[in-house]
Amino acid sequence: MKSGGDRSTLLTVLIAGAANLFVAAIKLAAGLLAGSSAMLAEAAHSVADTLNQVFLLTSVHQARRPADREHPFGYGQERYFWSLLAAFGIFIAGAGFSVFEGILALGRSSGERGVLVAYIALGLSAVAEGISFARATAQTRAQAKERNLRLFEHIKTSPDTTVKAALFEDSVAIAGLGFAFAGLVLRQLTGSEVWDAAASMAIGALLIAAAIRLGADSRDLLIGRAADPDQLQLIQSHIATTEGVTAVLDVLTMHLGPDHLIVAARVAFDDDISADRAEDLADNIDKELKERLPVVPHVFIDPTQLQTSAIWTDPDAPQLRTDKV
Repeated sequence: MKSGGDRSTLLTVLIAGAANLFVAAIKLAAGLLAGSSAMLAEAAHSVADTLNQVFLLTSVHQARRPADREHPFGYGQERYFWSLLAAFGIFIAGAGFSVFEGILALGRSSGERGVLVAYIALGLSAVAEGISFARATAQTRAQAKERNLRLFEHIKTSPDTTVKAALFEDSVAIAGLGFAFAGLVLRQLTGSEVWDAAASMAIGALLIAAAIRLGADSRDLLIGRAADPDQLQLIQSHIATTEGVTAVLDVLTMHLGPDHLIVAARVAFDDDISADRAEDLADNIDKELKERLPVVPHVFIDPTQLQTSAIWTDPDAPQLRTDKV
C-alpha cells in the first residue's frame, strides 16, 4: 500500500465504526423489546466491533509516526499490536457475551413481544453493515489488484491487518444478522426459545473463529513474517538478473508494517567490479525494487565472494546447491 493508503484505510475504519455504533444502539433496543438473545448477542457484537474500531484507528495513528533514533524503520508494526488487541476484544466482549447469553436464554421465556421491532432493526442493521462491508471489500480488491493477486489469495497473505480486521468484522456481522433472523423466525414458528439461544451461540462461534484468524495473522506479523512467496521470488529474480551480479546466495525478508519490508541479500558480484560500482548496483537494486513492489523495501546488500556456498534458489522450498568457482 503506497501513497494515499493510510487515508483510504482511515476512511474504511471510520465507516465501519460509524456503522457499528449505529447498529449497536438499534440492536440493543430491539433485543430488550423482543426479549431476543440473538439480538442481544448481535448488540454485544456491534459494541465489540465499535471498540475494535477505536483500536484500529489508534493503530493507523500510531503507525504514521515518523521514524526516529529508537525506531529507525518507523512504527508500522504498531498496527499488528493493535490488531491483536482488536482480536482479543472480539473474543472477550463479543463471543463471550454471545455464548453466555445463549446459555441463559435456554432457561427463560420471552413470548412474542416486540418481534416486529427486531425485524426492523435487523433490516436497518443489514443496510448499515452492507455499506461498511462494501467499503472494506472495495479497498481490499484495490489492494489485491495492486499486488496482482486474486481477492482471497490477497486476504490470506495481506500484511494490512487493519483493513483485514474491518473486512472480517463486516463479514461476520452480516453472517450474524442471518443467524439472528433465522433464530427469530424459528422461535416464532415453533414457540421454542432453543432456536433463539442457538442463534446467539452460533454468533459467538462466528466471533471466536474471526478472533482466532485475525489474532493468528497479527501474531505472525508482529514476530516478523517474511514476504509472500511471489514477492520473494520477484526480489530474488530481480537481484539475480541485475548486470554484474554473479549469484544470489541468500535473501531474507521481514515485514515492518503493511507498507515497509526489510530485504537483506548476500550477493556475489563479478570479480572485476570495483567497490564503488558494487555500491552503485546496490543503490539501483533498491530503487528498482521500490518501483516493482507494492510495499516500500529497505534493501541491504552484503557483497560476498562466491566460493563453496549454499545458493538459495526457490523461495517456496529452499534448496542447497554447491557451486565451485
